Amino acid sequence: MGVANGDDDVVKIEDGRTEGEASMISVNCPDKTGLGCDLCRIILDFGLSITRGDVSTDGKWCFVVFWVIPRFGSRTVRWASLKNRLLSVCPSCSVSFYYQRKPSPSRVYLLKVFCVDRKGLLHDVTQVLSELELTIHRVKVSTTPDSRVMDLFFITDVMERLQTKKRQEETFERLNAVLGESCISCEIQPVGPEYEISQQVSPLPPSAEELFSSELSDNQNNTQALTPDSSRLKRTNINLDNSLSPGHSLLQIQCVDQKGLLYDIMRTLKDCSIQIAYGRFSSNTKGSCEVDLFIQQMDGKKIVDSEKQSALSSRLRMEMLHPLRVIIVNRGPDTELLVANPVELSGKGRPRVFYDVTLALKLLGICIFSAEIGRHSSSDRQWEVYRFLLDETSGVSLANNRARAHIVDRVRRTLMGW
Repeated sequence: MGVANGDDDVVKIEDGRTEGEASMISVNCPDKTGLGCDLCRIILDFGLSITRGDVSTDGKWCFVVFWVIPRFGSRTVRWASLKNRLLSVCPSCSVSFYYQRKPSPSRVYLLKVFCVDRKGLLHDVTQVLSELELTIHRVKVSTTPDSRVMDLFFITDVMERLQTKKRQEETFERLNAVLGESCISCEIQPVGPEYEISQQVSPLPPSAEELFSSELSDNQNNTQALTPDSSRLKRTNINLDNSLSPGHSLLQIQCVDQKGLLYDIMRTLKDCSIQIAYGRFSSNTKGSCEVDLFIQQMDGKKIVDSEKQSALSSRLRMEMLHPLRVIIVNRGPDTELLVANPVELSGKGRPRVFYDVTLALKLLGICIFSAEIGRHSSSDRQWEVYRFLLDETSGVSLANNRARAHIVDRVRRTLMGW
């Protein structure tokens, strides 16, 4: 493996030669634990789907290649920005590349959007913020009797430029272009030192505990593991083979494709302290995926203990089949949609969840009365929880079980890319 001499050598992006052909992203840099997970998270955040991948490392240096295509509904990809984001998680190529300086926390800003209410408003604002690489941490929505709404977004800027007038004006221009005459005013201000991003959601109802179950019931499995055509259950085969390599276990996975699949596999292996020496990933036009990974434990040994093999297989199966949990519960007289996903041990959550949920509700014609994002600890792990109080006056029935099941199914399918 060669030594990269500059940013252009560390991350390269090559467009497909013909329309519809996958673009190729190659990363050539020093290795670090969880690098594959970090790369997959960023690619997912940019609305891209990995159709094929190759990973190779000698423990000190790695070479990764991903072939990617924009997912349905994604706008023009910001390739230059994507490259910078990928570079930001690659270890330095200098002599002291093993020393990683801990980045300082990003400054939090409050974005106030005051406008006339309409269906899909929250998603339209969310889409603009996503395209501008502004990360949403908390949301507060207030609706007045005269159908006006004040949306408060607590955000950070991936580019760390929101303190500049140019960056703020760019944000206002993009919001005004999308919201049109319904926009009354926009304002951005830094949050004072007394503010801290809350990591806890308000108390959850007892019925919400099923979100965090490590073992789903047969009914939940049948509901949450449906394939896109609803005609069969998702079939996932996981096998560990120790006979093909003297120093590595071969992890083989066959499953149905879904949004963020490789990210879910990589984050699970990262959290289980499993190292990847070599691997290949491919998906086909029929929606099936095959993954072959040569892996080791942190001590450099194969996984030969049957209990460890079973635990890893079970964990992978759960994280792949149910990376996101979706339910509807009663919140007093109101109806609340809850979405939860496990947080990496590094503290990072899954990208684009808020974006996808608001998109699904917009397509269903359901208005959001309020929204909240926070963290919840259960069963010795942390979850990111998204809470949406649904507007009962939006013209969509929320009372009967069939209507609620339809909402849950649509939200889940949007999240899974089906």
